[in-house]
Amino acid sequence: MVKKIIKMPDIGEGVAEAEIVEWHVKAGDVIAEDQLLAAVMTDKATVEVPSPVAGTVLQIGAEAGTVMAVGAMLVEIEVEGTGADDAPPPPPVQAAPPALVKPTMPEKPVFSAVQPSSTIAHDKPLASPAVRALARELGVDLTQVQGSGPAGRITRDDLDHFTASGGSAHNSAYQRRDGTEQIKITGLRRKIAERMAKSSREVAHFSYVEEVDVTDLEILRSTLNASHAERRGKLTVLPFILRALVVALRDFPQMNALYDEEAQVLTRHQAAHIGMATQTPSGLMVPVLHHAEAMDLWAMAAEITRLAGAAREGVAKREELSGSTITVTSLGDLGGLVTTPVINQPEVAIIGINRIAIRPQWQENQFVPRKMMNLSSSFDHRMVDGYEAAAFIRRIRQLLEVPATLFIEV
Repeated sequence: MVKKIIKMPDIGEGVAEAEIVEWHVKAGDVIAEDQLLAAVMTDKATVEVPSPVAGTVLQIGAEAGTVMAVGAMLVEIEVEGTGADDAPPPPPVQAAPPALVKPTMPEKPVFSAVQPSSTIAHDKPLASPAVRALARELGVDLTQVQGSGPAGRITRDDLDHFTASGGSAHNSAYQRRDGTEQIKITGLRRKIAERMAKSSREVAHFSYVEEVDVTDLEILRSTLNASHAERRGKLTVLPFILRALVVALRDFPQMNALYDEEAQVLTRHQAAHIGMATQTPSGLMVPVLHHAEAMDLWAMAAEITRLAGAAREGVAKREELSGSTITVTSLGDLGGLVTTPVINQPEVAIIGINRIAIRPQWQENQFVPRKMMNLSSSFDHRMVDGYEAAAFIRRIRQLLEVPATLFIEV
């Protein structure tokens, strides 16, 4: 028998260290070649590390949440045969970059603030899609299940143990509950907290809110869906908003820019690479709609659906989660009246979409019901003046309130 040392792999791009997010094995496990050992995260990506050999795990290099140098011992494995003491670092697989800024929501783009902390309470229990699906079939409320995985993640074994011990989703609404839970903040959640704090600390945020009458826009959207949904797909309001953003950016290039604070350089972009803050089981990520200026409504809708699905399923590519020049964020049906989104640094602007609601508006000596929506946006005051920000959002409002102008080229 020979002991093999599996080292932290070189993930590339000048990365010198990586954080262990989750272990898939433990000491004493018998593993096969190519079996996943651990998930590790850098500032650029999360990768799964497979084993290059089959054998028995003797020890793991560190606990989840530990930051390790590239080349440090990841796992020690006992294998059959004779040979060198260690194995070459295994190639990482399935890279998936972390969120750029901002945290958590349901099944749509979202924004909510997170501050760095040693503990965090999860409104939504951590569990894989397969475990969630099984819990729904069994009628189990996952908030009642104690997770034993990293960061309190609920495993299949946890769910089986809960149901075998007589647990169900039908506990008394007045059942007494005691105890506390401490969760070590690691991986994507820690990166989100760090980036949120950095943006809040370094960017001179200011917010501007504008009310938009989307009654005519909703009529147009319903008409297009009635005529084309079966053949071309159904349109939500988001592609119209992104189209208005693309058109408005032509006159306000200062908003479609990245600010390098260290070099004191602002880079304006002609291409509109729009980030879309999207909630995933691991936390908030920002897939990017590259070259939105070259897409029609249906192309936008299809790409939005594809990117959001890939991000939630953890299969989005690195290039699909980087390169944004301006970001849009939404709480969907939970959108409220006003939000104060945090800028996705180094961008200088972010557009927050609030929910559509019917409100009375005064027209021709009477109140009439109109479908209204607020745009709550934030800007980097170092690069964007208040008047310019207001004019930019006003331009988006004008385009949405007269939706035909979205498609007129002048």
